[in-house]
Amino acid sequence: MEVGLWGGNGGTSWDDGIHHRVREITLAYGHCIDSIRVVYDLNGKPVQGARHGGSGGNNTAEVKLQYPDEFLVYISGHYCPMVHGGSPIIRSLTLKSNKRTFGPYGFEEGTPFTFPIEGGRIVGFKGRSGWYLDAIGFHISRVPSTKLLQRVSKTFKRLTSIAPNTTSRLRL
Repeated sequence: MEVGLWGGNGGTSWDDGIHHRVREITLAYGHCIDSIRVVYDLNGKPVQGARHGGSGGNNTAEVKLQYPDEFLVYISGHYCPMVHGGSPIIRSLTLKSNKRTFGPYGFEEGTPFTFPIEGGRIVGFKGRSGWYLDAIGFHISRVPSTKLLQRVSKTFKRLTSIAPNTTSRLRL
């Protein structure tokens, strides 16, 4: 499932696609989010996405998730023009995993946006960028429920325990 874009119409569209999960995010920021680069997981191997945005930003944040147990479940931020009459850009980002919160990065100024992902995780980013991160959106995937996995496991064990009895009756 795709959600977003939050932000402005400036810059060029990009889409990192759908992966299994996010491993790392690097943000360059100052008065806004200047750029984002994401390292994804695909079949157990890291895949580095392109850097989206400009080369500015006085600060750098490296968000390293504890692979494979930690995943992104919530993103929030703010967007607005940095100069009067300009196109809106992403001014701040806060990232939350199933274990920790990272940020906020940048300035919490302008129109707020939030996207909590209940029962899912972020598996890809998309957006618009030029000199800055102009807009951001996400690809979402469902996280299998632990209760569901436990029920499937119990059912499978029950089926395998009665399967030999059924086979022995069929041989008679």
